Amino acid sequence: MAAAATPGFEHMGLDGRLLRAVADLGWAAPTAIQAEAIPLALEGRDILARARTGSGKTGAYGLPLLQHLLRVKAAPSAVPQAVRALVLVPSKELGQQVVRSLRQLATFCARDVRVADLCAHADLAAQRPVLMEKPDVVVGTPGRVLAHVGARSLSLRHSLELLVLDEADLLLNFGCGQDIRALLCHLPKIYQALLLSATFSPDVEALKELVLHNPVTLCPPEPRLPGPTQLRQFGVRCGTEEEKFLLLCALLKLGVLRGRALLFVGTTPRCYRLKLFLEQFGVPACALNSELPARSRCHIITQFNRGVYDYIVATDEEAPAAPPECPPRKKQRKGTAPSKDKGKGKDKDKVKGKDKDSEYGVARGIDFQNVAVVINFDVPPTVESYIHHVGRTARADNPGTALTFALPEEEEGMARIEDALAGENGESMLQPYKFRMEEIEGLRYRCRDAMRSVTKQAVKEARLREIKDELLNSEKLKAYFEDNPRDLHVLRHDKPLHPAIVKPHLRNVPDYLVPPSLRGVAKPDLKKRRRVLNASAKRRRGVTSRGSGNPLQSFKYARHRAKRPAVPPS
Repeated sequence: MAAAATPGFEHMGLDGRLLRAVADLGWAAPTAIQAEAIPLALEGRDILARARTGSGKTGAYGLPLLQHLLRVKAAPSAVPQAVRALVLVPSKELGQQVVRSLRQLATFCARDVRVADLCAHADLAAQRPVLMEKPDVVVGTPGRVLAHVGARSLSLRHSLELLVLDEADLLLNFGCGQDIRALLCHLPKIYQALLLSATFSPDVEALKELVLHNPVTLCPPEPRLPGPTQLRQFGVRCGTEEEKFLLLCALLKLGVLRGRALLFVGTTPRCYRLKLFLEQFGVPACALNSELPARSRCHIITQFNRGVYDYIVATDEEAPAAPPECPPRKKQRKGTAPSKDKGKGKDKDKVKGKDKDSEYGVARGIDFQNVAVVINFDVPPTVESYIHHVGRTARADNPGTALTFALPEEEEGMARIEDALAGENGESMLQPYKFRMEEIEGLRYRCRDAMRSVTKQAVKEARLREIKDELLNSEKLKAYFEDNPRDLHVLRHDKPLHPAIVKPHLRNVPDYLVPPSLRGVAKPDLKKRRRVLNASAKRRRGVTSRGSGNPLQSFKYARHRAKRPAVPPS
């Protein structure tokens, strides 16, 4: 009965073109946050909404935003073209996802509503022509939007009517507080504001006082994560680091875990180490971390969503790399590179000459499609990080699985997560993963062989090779290489980098190493393969339908055929 009382999209007063787009996206009914937020936003109210990852927050503000713009465009009196809506996001990847979602919702009204993406390019000059056309909606990070306002390529003071702060808590965690406060000085006195966040922290409350006016607070009754029928969460206790790698190898190579997977680790070097380890076993994976340029990161996510890769090894440096404010951001506003002289003591996770992107974010908001499994190879540093990791799977009504590997020294963090997510009866949501390690002992020597191949030097060379590839493919450096062809020649013909020696015998798991209890899972066509192998072996031994299994008779028959004279041509 409760579901019947919830109004559908068609009863919210939305434009018919938006309803067609919603139907094409397969949105049968509004989510809890959409059902509460859309009617209030259409009334022009300021909103402070809290909803977990994957709950449909983009649709909750995207539909009323587009409806407001269509209403303005349909006014009898002509209205000048101007930037009327601004969406602030914490990371470039999330910004491009928001742009994609808004354009999907505006599919049938694309001529009337234009959305500009300020996250797609690195140069302010490349984005200036887009802003000169005065798009209806601008999506970008606070630092990038403020840079354009300072360069006078974007004016908001006399035209902005609607402001959206998506993932507001993460905006503050990424050190965007100063940029947001500075940007507010360039906005009109009256505008509608929507602030959406996964958590309500004191900083979010302070931001509410600055941005919102008499807001409606929405906290739909929903769990922080999907229930156990949709999301299965397991804790895996590992005695040593080697057991982590051994178990991961067994789960992937024996087919216990199937489908696309995200693997989260704590640091960038560890990210490359795990990637190279998987490549030893013929498991292609890509690394996603803050050292990669924004275009490369978005390309990796796109390739993953298209099915080119099934595994992404990602670092979530949101917790350790989130200072209260970002000092280099001031220099970035002027279009200059951040200073490399500051923070020399904080570059343990850097390769020389490689800076981390302060607007990097992978765990929150990014829409990795069809993720079946999330593996926390290292225990997340905070409960919130765990929730955001696990929130990448079991999206909408799809099932998902989450595994968290824990060493004895990580037990404290594991206990903190279990206590925070305990059910009403105190029972932990993370069930122990029952896996008999003695059955995969045969894989241990292979695991050790692969781990020995992935040395510190191999990790370093893998990172250097990525930097080299970025230099060769950089659009910014094309002009430089045209003027300095010798440098390009030296870079291309530099000594080859060999991150790790891949041993072919590790790619395939022999039948005798597959545990008997997993043969139906790991080798579903094992009997068929054996029949094919037996038949081919018989052919090699000369066993044919004309002769018996006696190899001598078969050999005699073969000699007789060889001595027969060839038929002369007619």
